[in-house]
Amino acid sequence: MDPTDLLPLLEQLDDNVDDLEEVLQPILASTLVKSSNKLPVMDKAKLHVLITYTLESLIFSYLRLHGVDAKQHPVFRELTRVKQYFEKIKVLETEPEERPMTLDKAAAGRFIKHGLAGNDKYDLERAEKQAKERARAEFKAAMLARKSTEASKAQYDNDSDDDDSEGGVEVATAAEPQIDTNLAAKPEKKDNKKKSKGEPKSTNSKAKKERKISKATLKEEKKERRAKKEETRKARKAQ
Repeated sequence: MDPTDLLPLLEQLDDNVDDLEEVLQPILASTLVKSSNKLPVMDKAKLHVLITYTLESLIFSYLRLHGVDAKQHPVFRELTRVKQYFEKIKVLETEPEERPMTLDKAAAGRFIKHGLAGNDKYDLERAEKQAKERARAEFKAAMLARKSTEASKAQYDNDSDDDDSEGGVEVATAAEPQIDTNLAAKPEKKDNKKKSKGEPKSTNSKAKKERKISKATLKEEKKERRAKKEETRKARKAQ
């Protein structure tokens, strides 16, 4: 490098040194202990780390200017150590992340159970509580089953009553044509046998007997149906 080119750089260095002296004048006017005692803890730590880093950087530059391999010198290790302090200060200055203020109920329950394990009183209370819960659940299940059976039974009774009424109507309708045919046969018998006077009385008595027989048969059939239904109900209950 041409020596004439160094003159502007030297003048700039001289100006920088003057500015540095003005900045460092408050620190150089008194001892480091007095200057740092007035500062907060974080600022005090920054001041000590910066002064140490500045001095070691000057030594590092001095060694390089004199042709010494500064990276093999112990001062390089000190510079690395001071940089680690910079990182620590930076971490302390950053605000910690806000954690959610929520309680993990499952984890808390596990801690409580493990903490109270071996406590006879607690174990007894827990066993009683679990037994009550099981009994309550069984009672509810039994009530639901009972309600369902009662509903099905009532539905079955309604269906059976409907069947009885329908069966009675069918039997009555089936029996009525026989009476009509017998009554319709009266004029024919009267036309064919007008000479006999006692025959109309015999036909009327026969019709009355047939009506009585049809009513009796209907009653017997109803009784038989009811008896069969009662037997089926008893058999279901026995099951």
